[in-house]
Amino acid sequence: MTSRNGRIALITGGVIALILGGVWAGQGINLIPGSFMTGSRMWLSIGLIIAIVGIILIALGLRRPGPRPHEQVRLQLSRA
Repeated sequence: MTSRNGRIALITGGVIALILGGVWAGQGINLIPGSFMTGSRMWLSIGLIIAIVGIILIALGLRRPGPRPHEQVRLQLSRA
């Protein structure tokens, strides 16, 4: 993702997914009581999957974009 807005969207979505996944996983293993999700292995699994997706989105958003194709040609020509 090279546009600033796209990178911000990936990071924001990743943070939201990471927080939701953490809460759901916490409810699934009885760390956060008081819900129908408390103590349910299904919500532990769902929470872990969502949290992993969030980490991947954050990593993609923070990753530095590589050089554009026309810049690669310039770099190769300048090295020759």
